Amino acid sequence: MESTDSPAVAASVTDSDGSIRPRLQLPASCDPPLSGAPRKPQVWIVFGGTGHMGRSLVKCALSHGDYVTTVGRVYESTPESMVQTHENCLGALCDVRSKESVARVIEKTLDRFGRIDCIANSSGYGVIGACEDQDEYEVRNQFETNFMGTLHIIQCTLPYFRQQAAGRYIIFSSTSGALGVPGLGPYCATKYAVEGLVEALLYEVDSFNVKATLVEPGLVRRDEPDSTTNPLPTWGHFLIKPASEAYSHATSPALHAKRMVQWLGDRQPTSAVKCAELVWQLGHCSYPPLRLLLGSYAIESIRDRLRSVTEELEDWKHLNFPVAPEEAEAENRDKEGKDKDDRDDKDERDDNERDEDRDEEMMDSISLSQTELKAED
Repeated sequence: MESTDSPAVAASVTDSDGSIRPRLQLPASCDPPLSGAPRKPQVWIVFGGTGHMGRSLVKCALSHGDYVTTVGRVYESTPESMVQTHENCLGALCDVRSKESVARVIEKTLDRFGRIDCIANSSGYGVIGACEDQDEYEVRNQFETNFMGTLHIIQCTLPYFRQQAAGRYIIFSSTSGALGVPGLGPYCATKYAVEGLVEALLYEVDSFNVKATLVEPGLVRRDEPDSTTNPLPTWGHFLIKPASEAYSHATSPALHAKRMVQWLGDRQPTSAVKCAELVWQLGHCSYPPLRLLLGSYAIESIRDRLRSVTEELEDWKHLNFPVAPEEAEAENRDKEGKDKDDRDDKDERDDNERDEDRDEEMMDSISLSQTELKAED
């Protein structure tokens, strides 16, 4: 699959204004929904529905005829303001750091739509600044939102999915969940934790027909039609913390994330609308992947990271380390046994060679005798 900023054309769709644009498609191995084919509408809960990716995903699911509970916390004062003027959309407010708050959203969704098929979590919070500069409150807040929030969502919904014998989690991670980014240390740590959690979960719940996918977008821009008038900031879920003196010089590696944000502005290369289309397909495909990377930045940066790890393994694989005394004795016994077997094999080969030499001498004698007899005749 090509990246979302350089897509391959799988089909064409017509916008409301009559223009035709290419439609992205997941690989055939996922068995994604086909354009125009009948399908059962899904019931979604989108946590983080007020963020960049959340908004686009909610609009995409509604446009395909699905039912959506969009869950937000900031920039909306009432659930009614989040309904997006669509009869299939339920608005809700939630603090994912509170398990009780998450449970209430689940109850409201079941009361409204009667079931839940797919849960997407795009909520998140990060602090841009050196690891040393971030205080305990800021670090804990990132873990409470990103990791504990994900865990609360899973724990509140997994019993329902098990009983239903079907369900799907789409958890938004980040390229920061696959590589360390200077200036985003604690945020990266939360995403690494989420990746480990979901990967372990996948093994635990596969027998219940519950699926999970980690979405790793890279540098996503908002390109909805209302992006220019919407009050949501471009980097709204990040707090940029002033650097301390030790990390304040212009070339400090700790300022890498801040420099990247300032340089990119709203020119991120990956389309949120196109990403949302692929994420929606994840909710309807038969065989979702464990990870879905979105955008060329995500693909290239994670590929480079994996290549670096592989090269490091190759560089150091020749090393061996002292073994425990018991293991050393076992190895010596095995070696002595092998040496004895080798000696026995060598003795047997020597005996065989001697037998072969005697046989050859005997044959030579017989041939010589026959020659002499012929000469006498």
